[in-house]
Amino acid sequence: MLNTRISLIALGILGCTHAMANDQAQSKGFVEDSSLKVLLRNAYINRDYKDGNQDKAEWGQAAIGTFSSGFTQGSVGVGVDAFGLYALRLDGGKGRTGAQGIDFFKKGDSGNAADDLSKFGAAVKFRVSNTVLAYGDQMPALPVLNYDNSRLLPESYTGTLITSKEIKGLELNAGRFTAESRKSAEGRDSGGLKSINVLGGSYQFTEQFKASLYASDVEDVLKKQYVNANYVFPLAKDQSLTLDFNGYRTKLDNSYVRENNVTGDDNKIWSLAATFATGPHSFTLAHQRSTGDSNLGYAYGGYQRGQNRVGDGGNTIYLANSYWSDFNAEDERSWQLGYGLDFTTFGVPGLTYNVAYVRGDNITTSTSEGGTEREIFNQFKYVVQGGPAKDLSVRLRSSVLRVSQKSSEYNVSGNELRVFVDYPINIF
Repeated sequence: MLNTRISLIALGILGCTHAMANDQAQSKGFVEDSSLKVLLRNAYINRDYKDGNQDKAEWGQAAIGTFSSGFTQGSVGVGVDAFGLYALRLDGGKGRTGAQGIDFFKKGDSGNAADDLSKFGAAVKFRVSNTVLAYGDQMPALPVLNYDNSRLLPESYTGTLITSKEIKGLELNAGRFTAESRKSAEGRDSGGLKSINVLGGSYQFTEQFKASLYASDVEDVLKKQYVNANYVFPLAKDQSLTLDFNGYRTKLDNSYVRENNVTGDDNKIWSLAATFATGPHSFTLAHQRSTGDSNLGYAYGGYQRGQNRVGDGGNTIYLANSYWSDFNAEDERSWQLGYGLDFTTFGVPGLTYNVAYVRGDNITTSTSEGGTEREIFNQFKYVVQGGPAKDLSVRLRSSVLRVSQKSSEYNVSGNELRVFVDYPINIF
């Protein structure tokens, strides 16, 4: 039914819009349009857990190289994308590595984390007009399949993805992936994914209004649908009000429920955020709500092998109240008050600050109801504006998370610190 709706929407848009210029006709060639980039990343995450739980910390240095060729000339363009990843563990260990939520270096059979890891991936791509078909190792960034790039190394997936932009303002995506590479382990199929099918698209109706509709099916695990609507109201000069709605519905397969001792199979979660921007300041008020009978709440990401997770990408959570905690427990309701500041106006271009307070309540677990959690999030980020270190960024992020005893089955209290230094280098 959802696939039919997406098709009808696409047909309606095709009938009332005009085609874009032909990207393939403007191709300069395989070599002429190619690029090679290297991202040097030094990352550190420390989690100071409370209530007697063992602290965890990981620190590493990574090099992430990405090559993207142009397309050969002609009606059908052919190209190649490739990546090479390497990470070196800098943290001494002492029992603090191998944290599921940090996951820089996966523990081996010996119980120790690897000293380093490396992997390589490539995909061949074909372009006709403004439609690209890619097959191989990829890093998809869709609301129902979004690779995790928030740790030391990124995740990747192996499969086929079609991206079509034939109509101005419209992007359609369809794909099937049959392997997942975990961000903390070597190997093309280290995540335990059988297969995932994705379908959907987004359309820019006006300069102010954009909407998206997507669906996915993770084999033997779950089916998921996603909807988004974003509207920007221009106000006075340098002022705007943005309303952003995001919603997911997930339905777990009966076999997955039985084999993983899950209670219930259905979850619906949505968030609505209102952001008022004026000059260098932004103020955000958001509400998020989870309903349904699944004790997993909103299930996403992770790896299927023994983790009670679903394998559709660690960033597949386009919701307002996702920081350290995702505020996605069964029956949870959460509210956010946030503030952002751009220091450019004060003579420090490249420096930004964000703070948010989120409180969740009404959490249900197998042993209690009415649990609560709250988080204070802070982040400073500075991007070098010029000179030899241009575009180097330093990000300092902290969270203070406190979870009530009633909710201890769902989450755990702690203090988190993240320090990321990213230095992108354009080779050509």
